[in-house]
Amino acid sequence: MEHVDIEDVEPRFFAGEDVDRRALTDALNATDLAINYYRLEPEQSLSGGMHAHMDQEEVFYVVDGTVTFQTPDGEHAVGPDEAIRFAPGEYQTSENQSDDDAVVLALGAPKGSTDVRVPMECRECGDADSLQFVMTSDGQHLECPECGNVVEMD
Repeated sequence: MEHVDIEDVEPRFFAGEDVDRRALTDALNATDLAINYYRLEPEQSLSGGMHAHMDQEEVFYVVDGTVTFQTPDGEHAVGPDEAIRFAPGEYQTSENQSDDDAVVLALGAPKGSTDVRVPMECRECGDADSLQFVMTSDGQHLECPECGNVVEMD
């Protein structure tokens, strides 16, 4: 058994964002499940934009507040004590569109997602499916899985 106080887990910030995100996976020694805690202020998002994990199922449980998820099918408001699930390959993004903070637990299985896609056509080969989001030690870029064309991100 593992136990952790969320306040004891240091927030993890990504470049250009100030979202209170706390990775609970390692703190709980989870081996098969990614677990993240988020406190979103108004207009903050759980992700950097529309994306899909091709190799991971995601569930978002809203503890407090309301988070609006955008999908190709429309918007879905998820309130306190509600959850939403995205199967592998389902595109989504989200935002706290309310005037109050929202608290969310994000669960992903399997734990490690390495195939994240954005809905963007490749300018080189015209593949209209999606580009793969790739993180390296030098930064991040988008790459076409069909032709290998690399699109640098600023």
